[in-house]
Amino acid sequence: MDQFDLIIIGTGQGGVPLASAFAKKDKKVAIIERYLFGGSCVNFGCTPTKTMVASARTAWRSNHASRWGVHTGEVTVDFSRVMERKQEQIDQGRNGVKKAMEDEGNIEPVAGHARFLSSDTVEVTLSDGGIRTLKAPKIVINTGTRGLIPDVQGLDSVPYLTASSLMELKEQPRHLIVFGGGFLALEFGQLFRRLGSKVSIVEQSQQVSDREDREIADLIQEALTEEGVDIYCNSKPEKVSHADGMFSVEVKREGKSIKLSGSHLLVATGRRPNTDDLGLEAAGVITDDHGHIKVSDKLETNVPGIYAIGDVKGGPAFTHVSYDDFRVVSANLLEGANKTIAERTVPYAVFTDPQLGRVGLSESQARENGMDYKVAKLPMSKNSRAVETGLTRGLMKVIIDPADDKIIGVAMLGDQGGEMMTALQIAMHGGVPYTDIRDMMIAHPLYCESFNNLFQQVKSPGED
Repeated sequence: MDQFDLIIIGTGQGGVPLASAFAKKDKKVAIIERYLFGGSCVNFGCTPTKTMVASARTAWRSNHASRWGVHTGEVTVDFSRVMERKQEQIDQGRNGVKKAMEDEGNIEPVAGHARFLSSDTVEVTLSDGGIRTLKAPKIVINTGTRGLIPDVQGLDSVPYLTASSLMELKEQPRHLIVFGGGFLALEFGQLFRRLGSKVSIVEQSQQVSDREDREIADLIQEALTEEGVDIYCNSKPEKVSHADGMFSVEVKREGKSIKLSGSHLLVATGRRPNTDDLGLEAAGVITDDHGHIKVSDKLETNVPGIYAIGDVKGGPAFTHVSYDDFRVVSANLLEGANKTIAERTVPYAVFTDPQLGRVGLSESQARENGMDYKVAKLPMSKNSRAVETGLTRGLMKVIIDPADDKIIGVAMLGDQGGEMMTALQIAMHGGVPYTDIRDMMIAHPLYCESFNNLFQQVKSPGED
């Protein structure tokens, strides 16, 4: 049995820096990975998808360059080069993670599948054969999630794609059918359409991006629809078959049956935690009804000494959340701090075009919570920088607490929406009232300059 100070199961965006932090304190660390070093962000999430989004946006701008008085001639997409560029970024990130761990003297990367034997011991079935038993007083679970596959007749017998297997495509889809209308579905749907594929999105909810205010979701859907993406909301896939290289999908929509036929099928209907084969029962670790590991505000499970970070614990599934989890655990265990995740504000961005940046409460959430609030809204067509760049689709929207004039929610849908959201997130973090931003001097002509005008539009709900 090999003894360590810390065992980390999974090499995602929280596990790797945590291993490094412990190693720098002369702690002996084992970090176990059964699949791909770097986790979802490096291998099939942020890094590769945003690389592909960049290629798709370049194709779109080239095809529409005449809008800016530029004539390019015929534009073609080299799909194999798009995928090669994506793979270069994956390899760089994956190899960088592995090398950083190998170069750190106190970290031992272990390739294999870990299962708990007890609350301080794990058994690893090694990828190259054999078994190792590892023991440590502290164990951190960072195993992430995988695609949640819906119960659709015939789906289990056809070669559908998930976010990870999509990264291995060798040929461009002629017609990509997507189950789901969330962030991944919308990003993939738009980028493949821009690369030249026909795309159909099937979403069961009344709107795409169902966590967003309806007016924001409608603008996103409008943008994709105008680019030629077919979107079927309030629609449920009921049956799937595959023959002669083609998928056939039966969809029930408002009582009527629709049939779709496509060359590829992507299932992007949510994620499920990788906890079902960790042997958590042997350690006594409790999960919720969906399999997410239950943790305290300090990210400790019900078993002292066992922690869970990142997507596996539930809640918002973003890379930056996992990294912030690392900071909480690291500070508490190595510095004797008392950090928690209670009441932290989680921002996120959706890399459609227009881009969505969101933090804090939406208007629908504020309304559902029975809160007193005010709203400031300004269409991107009133943003000088957007007009100058010719990218005027979108909406700036901010929720304000009238008791102290502080910002409690932001939705920035537009070119560089994530960057604009972050500027207001900083104001939220500093407790800056919206009136200060309204009256401050902001450089011209920046997107954020329109905050001056935005905050002149503060109104109560329903006020004209």
